[in-house]
Amino acid sequence: MTVYFIGAGPGAADLITVRGARTLASCGVCLYAGSLVPDELLADCPPDARLVDTANLDLDAITAEFVRAHREGHDVARLHSGDPSVFSAVAEQMRRLDAAGIPYEVVPGVPAFAAAAAALKRELTVPTVGQTVVLTRVAQQATPMPEGEDLATLGRSGALLVLHLAARYVDRVVAELLPHYGPDCPAAVVAMASRPDELILRGTLEEIAGLTKEAGVTKTAVILVGRTLAASQFRDSHLYDPARARHVC
Repeated sequence: MTVYFIGAGPGAADLITVRGARTLASCGVCLYAGSLVPDELLADCPPDARLVDTANLDLDAITAEFVRAHREGHDVARLHSGDPSVFSAVAEQMRRLDAAGIPYEVVPGVPAFAAAAAALKRELTVPTVGQTVVLTRVAQQATPMPEGEDLATLGRSGALLVLHLAARYVDRVVAELLPHYGPDCPAAVVAMASRPDELILRGTLEEIAGLTKEAGVTKTAVILVGRTLAASQFRDSHLYDPARARHVC
């Protein structure tokens, strides 16, 4: 058997990849976070599949489910919201699977920051304005940030910042970034990206904390800060430049 870590996408059921949906439909066991994964996706599981909501399970309990499925010879679909490569806690699960000798694979999904950019109708990298995107979060008591990855340090780059798991700390985000980006820097918050209750907030860095608190947004949201969010006067890319030499093979 194999454990498949599947990126379920940012929320909309039809944003799972074709590979993800096919893999999900072939697994006899599905572990999913009930608070984050849409119920519609579970309809793709085999009719006799065992469904396990992991919302209230700790790592030991999740590992026990993997071991049970391995002993019974069932493939496992481990559904994670967004994409497993960022802020998904799959690394610790993989470490447990390595120790248990259980094989696993990863099926990528649509990350929350991509869904947020789509909702905003923005390209996050714009020629001559910004070519770097930093995905990060803020320090919390339970999980501190590594040295050198605090917002004040990252903000010195001036790159487009995308902050996950930070909406309830928006005041701190603004305070740490204002010295580097300035009060007029474009900012946005996208909550529940791609879902029916999606909410988009646009403003400046100086305004975004007030807008976020007024809207009552505290979770399932990303904060974006950077000049590319409002860029309009920029050079066309070299990729489609009419003056670029093109050779027909």
